[in-house]
Amino acid sequence: MFSQLPTDNRELNWFTLTEAIAKRFDAEYQNQRPDLPDEVQALPIFLDWQSGKLQNRVTSKFWELAQPKKNQHCLDLGCGISFLIYPWRDWNAYFYGQDISKVATEILQSRAPQLNSKLFKGISNKPAHHLESYQDSFFDLAIATGFSCYYPLAYWETVLEQVQRVLKPGSFFVFDVIDPTQDMAEDWSILETYLGAEVFLENLNDWQALIKKSGAKIIKEQSGELFHLYKIRW
Repeated sequence: MFSQLPTDNRELNWFTLTEAIAKRFDAEYQNQRPDLPDEVQALPIFLDWQSGKLQNRVTSKFWELAQPKKNQHCLDLGCGISFLIYPWRDWNAYFYGQDISKVATEILQSRAPQLNSKLFKGISNKPAHHLESYQDSFFDLAIATGFSCYYPLAYWETVLEQVQRVLKPGSFFVFDVIDPTQDMAEDWSILETYLGAEVFLENLNDWQALIKKSGAKIIKEQSGELFHLYKIRW
């Protein structure tokens, strides 16, 4: 599936996780929904998921912390089809996407150039910790929303290292994590498990410790109904 194959046991574990997550999102982009058991359908969030309202409730508005600016080179990790949804044309910023979903990648490769071939700089079908195709200190902004919960903290330590490398000094990285204290968190993680992707519910203190360990500082943060946004800088 991916151009980068695992090279050690840690990479193999991450590769296995990534394949499962990719399969879960490929199904979503193809509008394929599994039959869920009664106990999942009884969850308070099920009807919102079924109607499509849940996505709007949990989407992190990264632009409220760091809006892409004109002519900035922006890396969107786990981008899905965000170039087709969010106002990149209004921001007039250059979009570089990366996502593990082959279906999302194909959709974006097909439609995004028609929407704006100047701003759309392409999308790679790779996981977030493989940024070797990008030069050091190239991007003005990096974004990663909606998928941190599918990987352990050790994985994100590597992601932070790679993002720091490709960001220009002093530039921002905006990403979100699940706040396990939110009322929705446990039910949402159960739903996601049945949709095919395990969820890691990590304490926010552990995320903050990881950010500090990476050498970054939290510039701003924002709480949502499920996800907690961080804006950090090295």
